Amino acid sequence: MQELVAVRKVELHQHVDGSIPVDITWELMSRHGLNPVATREEMEELLVLQNREGGTLLSYLDKFHYPLWITQFYDNIALVTEAIVEAAHKQGVRLLELRYSPIIHTYAGLTVRQAISGVLHGMNVARRRLPDIECGLVVIAMRQHGPHIAKILARQAISEAYYLHNTTGVVGFDIAGAERGNPPSLFREAYDIARRGGLGLTAHAGEDEGPNCIWQAIDELGINRVGHGCSALEDRELMRRLAKDHILVECCLTSNYQTGAVTAGQRHPIYDFLEAGVPVAICTDNTTVSNTDQTRENALLLPEMDLAAITELHRRAEEHSFILAPGAARSGDQRARGKSRT
Repeated sequence: MQELVAVRKVELHQHVDGSIPVDITWELMSRHGLNPVATREEMEELLVLQNREGGTLLSYLDKFHYPLWITQFYDNIALVTEAIVEAAHKQGVRLLELRYSPIIHTYAGLTVRQAISGVLHGMNVARRRLPDIECGLVVIAMRQHGPHIAKILARQAISEAYYLHNTTGVVGFDIAGAERGNPPSLFREAYDIARRGGLGLTAHAGEDEGPNCIWQAIDELGINRVGHGCSALEDRELMRRLAKDHILVECCLTSNYQTGAVTAGQRHPIYDFLEAGVPVAICTDNTTVSNTDQTRENALLLPEMDLAAITELHRRAEEHSFILAPGAARSGDQRARGKSRT
């Protein structure tokens, strides 16, 4: 296992809210008098998905309720982000993209821009101690908030873009939340704004809906990467498109089983993506909710892949990072590439 920890890892899909260490959450809740239970152990049960609770995306997303109690304050946002970066570094992560929906951290009076800069501040504090890790932030628009809010968030994300500052900045734009009833096509204008602002483009798609939502994300949003993308396996033409246009799939193994995106006992789609020539990244999604880390996720591949192959996956994933090669500048508008499905 120590050899696996030592692998230089690339993390392209990890949420701030779902990755706050339990001890930090408990400490902050206790400090503010917000703890809903009497002990840390009880708090852990509320934050970490229990076996009896899994099976659907909505049950998984329900675990994000309590962390929001403490991440309504700038200092707390910075503190938890700093802890997440340090925890990732201990697992061998040397290139880290965190993602985060700032709008749901403004209920106590922070502006959207302050909610974004709080995460960036935490990243920069951590990097001063850990100069060998590269970091960047992907701003998320929640589907259920609608396309108008998404456009506002895209503009705010650009104002904190990495190329406008000398420190860590926003590198990408994403949509997340309940897929059903909220198709990617609704968010085309927001993605046009993010693209023109030079941000890399990704989208949660194919986790709780069929391949059509992935097609929409490619053809109408122009994504460079797709989060989860499990349902792509149902469409051979889509698999060819992902491979042809080098659209990376951010694979989150543990999370996919917990949300029901992949049936328990079924071989994970990451192997099918690799066999089809689709680039992939090994990702944690939410280290606290899923009770995982980068080393554990990589260890899940060991029955079928050796250490050298896993190391190569991370090397290739780095080529798709928005931190070092922003998506808009690297591969242009996916809608103009290849032939769209008819």
